[in-house]
Amino acid sequence: MSRSIVLPTIIAALLVFSMGSTAFGAQLDARINPNQDSSPFKMNYQKTFFIEYPNGGQLFDELHAKEWTINGKADSSNSGVQTLMQKLNENIKSDGSQARISDLNVTYDIHLKGRNINTSIDYKIILEGTLTDYVITKDQTRTLIDLGWRGISTNEKIVIDGVDINHPINLIEEQEPLLYSIVSGTEAEEVFNKNMINADFILEQPLTNWHFLFDPTGINVDAGTFGLSEQISGFVVSSWTMGESSLREGRQVERVHEAETVADQRYVFRSVQSSDQGNLYAIGFGALDILDGVEIAGVTPRPPEGYATTSTGEFPIYIVYGMAAMAAIGGGAFFMFSNRALKNQQEGQQGIDPSRLVGYQTSSSAGGYQTNRGEAQLRDESDYQQTRSHYDAPQQSNSPPSSTSVEEAACGCAASAEMGSECDCEMQGSCLCDGTCRCNADVCKEHVSSLR
Repeated sequence: MSRSIVLPTIIAALLVFSMGSTAFGAQLDARINPNQDSSPFKMNYQKTFFIEYPNGGQLFDELHAKEWTINGKADSSNSGVQTLMQKLNENIKSDGSQARISDLNVTYDIHLKGRNINTSIDYKIILEGTLTDYVITKDQTRTLIDLGWRGISTNEKIVIDGVDINHPINLIEEQEPLLYSIVSGTEAEEVFNKNMINADFILEQPLTNWHFLFDPTGINVDAGTFGLSEQISGFVVSSWTMGESSLREGRQVERVHEAETVADQRYVFRSVQSSDQGNLYAIGFGALDILDGVEIAGVTPRPPEGYATTSTGEFPIYIVYGMAAMAAIGGGAFFMFSNRALKNQQEGQQGIDPSRLVGYQTSSSAGGYQTNRGEAQLRDESDYQQTRSHYDAPQQSNSPPSSTSVEEAACGCAASAEMGSECDCEMQGSCLCDGTCRCNADVCKEHVSSLR
């Protein structure tokens, strides 16, 4: 494959991968101290929009090489932030909660990036503030705190420094008039018109479905996250988290809204937002309840006597017992299957009948030493060639074949001559042979003649 084909393929794959990452949805992080009148919270809203032009067209010409960013920060002294704080408190009150936001800081970042296949618009809004009036009642043993304020949302127009941060369609109308003219009055307009500041799902997910954990030791390291020093030393810290796919919360999937519009070309518009997430912490051991339709928590400095679970309800103990039961069932099924398999097997001797085998010696004596090595073979030798031992294979010799007779091969002097050396008998002056030797050496002839 040529380089001109490989390089564009790699670049296209990287672009598809980069645009495939989804933006986070609403994310809540709050740390409630029932011993104080106020506590910090943070909300993060993110969403990504895609304008796709597969066939080119006017939007391709307008957007594919364009890039811009609009961002800013504002505190409660800003009139737009004051309006947002008022609308959020109105929505919290309509949800039945008595808590309210007393201070708020807003950070927003909007980034448009054009490409040859699509254009993306990334929206990010961060709200950081202070929550008050969440304590319902308090006595010497327990404090009731309001948790019904979690749906920090508003559908109103929120303008900060001349930018409507809540409805992307209004920003598009100002910054990209061609894009606005194509989507205006079509289904695609609804994709851009949904409010960004929306945490309704966090409120709609009951706290009994959230994952519950608590730290019974009150680790001092956590004190800084509550703005405290050693005040929570020895106290319980409870936490509720949501956003994972589980039996409690169900399957969490990203939220995608899509619409098509045909103008000079066919265009596709999508908004992508992942499932919402929540992290809610409270000093003390929190037991959930409902008061006048609003979810609350009764917080005590210590967990109840004997309470050892670390998850929602008694979820872990059910898991432990469930796994033990499954293991017992699996083990019983395995033994039943094994027992049935053993019963189905044939009983008695399997394979070759021992009466058809006969012993066969395979070793030879060597210097007066005899081994007991042997093997068994079929008595009728019907298939012996397939089962014969390697001892029966002919031995290979590296020496050249002898031209002497059998008798000469038995003669020591003749055998020495066969190996290409001088006759040992002549060199040693003695004969190594018996009377049957026909060696031509004089010492052997004399020795043989004396034996006759």
